[in-house]
This record gives sequence, structure tokens and C-alpha cells, in this order.
Amino acid sequence: METVRLTMAQALVRFLDAQYVELDGRQHKFVKGIMGIFGHGNVTGIGEALEHDQGGLEFIQGKNEQGMALAAAAYAKQKNRLEIYACTSSIGPGALNMVTAAGTATVNRIPLLLLPGDIFACRQPDPVLQQIEDPADYTISANDAFKPVSKYWDRILRPEQLMTAALQAMRVLTDPAETGAVTLALPQDVQSEAYDYPAAFFDKRVHLIERRTPSEAALNRAAELIRIKKRPLLIAGGGVHYSQATQELIRFAEKFHIPVTETQAGKSALSWKHPLNAGSIGTTGSLAANRLAQEADLIIAVGTRLGDFPTASKSAFGHPGADILSINISAFDALKLNATSLVADARVALKALSEELGGSSYRSGYSPDEIGRLKAEWTREVERLYAVKREDGLAQTRVLGVINDFLGPEDVIVCASGSLPGDLHRLWRCEEPKTYHLEYGFSCMGYEVTGAFGVKLAEPDREVYSLVGDGSYLMLHSELVTSIQEGVKITILLLDNNGYQCIHNLQREHGSDGFGNEFRYRSAKTKRLTGDYMPMDFAMHARSMGANGYTVTTLEQLREALAKAKEETVSTLIHIKVLPGTNTAAYESWWRVGVAEVSENPKVQAAYERMKTNIEKAGVL
Repeated sequence: METVRLTMAQALVRFLDAQYVELDGRQHKFVKGIMGIFGHGNVTGIGEALEHDQGGLEFIQGKNEQGMALAAAAYAKQKNRLEIYACTSSIGPGALNMVTAAGTATVNRIPLLLLPGDIFACRQPDPVLQQIEDPADYTISANDAFKPVSKYWDRILRPEQLMTAALQAMRVLTDPAETGAVTLALPQDVQSEAYDYPAAFFDKRVHLIERRTPSEAALNRAAELIRIKKRPLLIAGGGVHYSQATQELIRFAEKFHIPVTETQAGKSALSWKHPLNAGSIGTTGSLAANRLAQEADLIIAVGTRLGDFPTASKSAFGHPGADILSINISAFDALKLNATSLVADARVALKALSEELGGSSYRSGYSPDEIGRLKAEWTREVERLYAVKREDGLAQTRVLGVINDFLGPEDVIVCASGSLPGDLHRLWRCEEPKTYHLEYGFSCMGYEVTGAFGVKLAEPDREVYSLVGDGSYLMLHSELVTSIQEGVKITILLLDNNGYQCIHNLQREHGSDGFGNEFRYRSAKTKRLTGDYMPMDFAMHARSMGANGYTVTTLEQLREALAKAKEETVSTLIHIKVLPGTNTAAYESWWRVGVAEVSENPKVQAAYERMKTNIEKAGVL
């Protein structure tokens, strides 16, 4: 048997460079490159391997481990999980910084390969710098923290163990039903140890992504359920994009006259102009979608894990005889909310269902103008919000209207947290698929800037805009520098409302007068954060790192800055001052949060009673 003597790190790099996936007969190089920050624990192992590698992997230098890993997750999401960047870090703090990104990827079913350095397997430098010592279990290191947020976890204690672990990692990363974060903990001494690897281990390997077909029994059961229903409602989730099922979804909806609603991950599956697009669903849903959901006797959930936002904490579906049909590649997700499950690829399932129902001439029972009337009513509401005028400053919804009007139909927006996801889900008008990139499974603050960098790597020919609040920007903006270093232009639209206003609003909605959520100076009188707002010049901050920066306080200045930013070749930040509390509110929807059962505040007591009423209304599934 022919062998090649390599260090474990050299073997890993060469192996990753030879991995491909195939979908519908088309091959994609699976690992585009490696993002990394070097330190003790990976610099003399993977660092040495990458420095002298003659293969095709790109290396991108991160500025924060969480930031680069979120960028990698965003890249994979935008590429419909067909391409990835791996991420390498040192041990200790460098590794732990990636745990949040691992959770984000796993929750969103996005492949993310993490390669954190680890303590010495030989245990001779003991304790090594940054080692966590557990007196009860000396095998534990910081990397054990990845276990609950990874879909596959392994520690390579001998160089030959790589061959098994690497294949298992690829199994999970390339499986649409199982994918998420994969962590291979790499002890720093083992990375540099050599082994005679079989040459065949480095041959090109193509992982076939099969479109799972539904069983005949499950398909018949699903079709029979639809046939007896008069008011079905489609929910498009992220799986519609990942399975490239947008056109099949449109054909299915049109053929059977079924309105379509969208989750955050599913939004842009069909154009907002389509007559059957009723808009967003759930807690951050449109009035049209939520009213249809209340009266629907069947919910057809396609590629969604049915979290608490799309279901409005299980209160969105009000029809007493409502059933749920869940089409999902994952049996785990397909069973949620006591659904009738159709475990299959979304595109295959919709096509098969269409053929099965076609013979019976099925058509929903919606009246000819019902969906159009609800859609027209919501369109007027969006236009009203986009036109809000305030004498004391800019309303957030008005700013979003200007931005939406300026951006081209092919431009991509990226967001994740704060009040912006609710406004964007309700109001943003998408015309083309994959132009709305929201991370809302984890709603990870700090994803917006780093995610935009990852999306731009995936979509170099599109303009990519990060929509971010001041709170989330302050939390993580490190990869703005990386975008400049790599010559990858992104535009950051920073809506500054002086704090964590989304949570401030949530707090006050449940009885509080507001506490600890605004960026104010500490008051000498109250001893709390009740002083003046803290002025921050975010445009100057961006310029200090090499980006362009503009500050705008009027709509005219905003339009001018947007035009300038589009012509720029370097990343640009536009600092937009908006008035707190000028975001959208719920439209006949609810979101469950825990409210204090005992409080001296009568407003909190009232909020607790409202919560109990809503829980009773939602029932238990």
C-alpha cells in the first residue's frame, strides 16, 4: 500500500482540500478554505501545514474567533450548504470564542467545521498555558464546551485517528438532515506528530447529497390530509432555499391556490409581489399572514423547524380543527407540534404531492378575492409605515423604506438581532431568492457585520448590506477589518437608537418602566443608567479602521450616502440616527416570555395575568 508521511495537521489540510459534494449531478468543491487566528495550540501545527501547503485552500486571517466562525456559517448558509470554510483557533480563550458560533450553526442547521487547538495529549507540559484543570476529570479541556453545541465532536489523540474522525466529520457536514457544527479538537503536540497515511486517504472524495424521496405511505397520507381541508396555508422555511425548491413551491401554491407565508429563514422564497405571498408569519408576522393562520384548517410547513416565532409561541393557529403537515428532511423537525410528517427533500416532496393531488382536481376553498384583499390591506400598512414622518427625528420604519426603495432587487441584506429583524420580516420587500439573509434561529448579536463579510465572500458580484443596531455593532464588528484586508466590500447600515431598544420595549411591554437597556450615563442622583444618552461617532470609528464612514440625520443625507456607498470599492459604514420606539409592533400575534408571578408593581401583575390568558388560548402541543 502506498503511503505518505505527513504530520497530522498536514494530512488534515490535504484531506480537506480533496472533499467535494454532488447534488443533482453537479459537483462543488466543499471546503473553500480555512479561516484562522494563530496562537500556541495551532500555529506550529495547522499554521505550518497551511504555510507550506501547495493545494487549493484559501486562508483568511480572522480578527475575532467568534467573528470569523460566524462569517464561515454565513458563507455556508448563502451557498445553500454546498460550500464551507473551516475555522482554526488556539487553545483556551481562542477556542471558547467559537462556542457561540457553533451554537448558531447547529441551531440553524448550517455546516461549520471547527478545528480548535487543544492541550497536550502527552500531558508533559502540565498545566500548559490556558489549560483548564478539572480535578475530577483530567481529560477535560476547554474544548469539551463544544459538545452540547456540536452535531459531531471528536478529539484526535493519535495522528492515525484523523482518518476515522475526518470521515465522520464529513458525514455530518454533508448530510442535510444531520448537519450543524462539527468540532475536531486537535491537541497541539498531535498536530505536529507524523504518520504514514495511506495515499488513498487523500484521493478526491465526492459526498453524494441525495434528495430523499417520501415513502409511498407517507405521501398518500399527506395527500389525503390535504384533500379534506378547505383552507390550507403554506409556511416556507429555510429548507425551501437549501433544497432549491423555490420554483416548486410557487408551482404548488399556484396549482392549488394556497397562500404562502414565510419564516425569517424562508423569506425571499417568492417575490413579495406574487399574489399568493401573504408575507411573514408569527410573532413578527404580517397582519395578512396571521389572520390567514388563525383561520387555516391545515398548516403545510415546508423546511421549517417551527420555532416559537413562526408559531407565535403555539398561538398562531386558531382553527379548532387545524392540522399540521410538516415536510422536512429531518425526522426530528418533522414531528414537532404533533404534525403529520413527510420526511423528504422539500423539492421532491412538493413535486410528488403535486402529482398525487393533481389527479383529484384539488383546489383550496379560498374565495376569489380573499387573499388579494388581505394582501392589499397589508400593502397599504407597509406603505404607511414606510412613510411615517416625525418632527423630532427619523423613524426606523421610514429609514427602512428609503433603504428598501434604494437597493436593487439582486442586493442582499444581512441581519440577526434587535428590533430590526421584526421590522424586516414584516416590511422588507424581496423580489429575488437569497436576497434576505437573516440569522434568527439563534438571533446572535454580532452576526450582522461578520455575516455580511461571509455573504460577500459567497456572493462577490452582489452588493451586500449589513443592517445592524448600535448594540449589536458594539458587541462584534471585528471582521469589518478583515473585509478591508481581503478587498471584500460590504456596506454597514447602522441604525443607532441609543441602546438595546428591542429588549427595552419588551421589558416595558411586560410592566417595567425600563431598566439597564439604554446607553446612558450613570446618574449621580439615581445611581442608575438614567443620565443623558452617550454620544458615539460610529462613522469615525469605521474610518479609524480603514473603512469609509458617513453620518446621516436626514432622509436626503441617507439617500446621498447610499448612492456614494454603492460606488465605493472599500467597505463603508453609514451611521443613521433613529428615534427609539419607532419600530413595528405585533400584528395579532404573541410571544411568550416569563413574567414575574409575584411583584409589587401592578403593571407587572397585569402583564402576568395577560400571559396566563395567552397560554390558555394557545393550548399545549
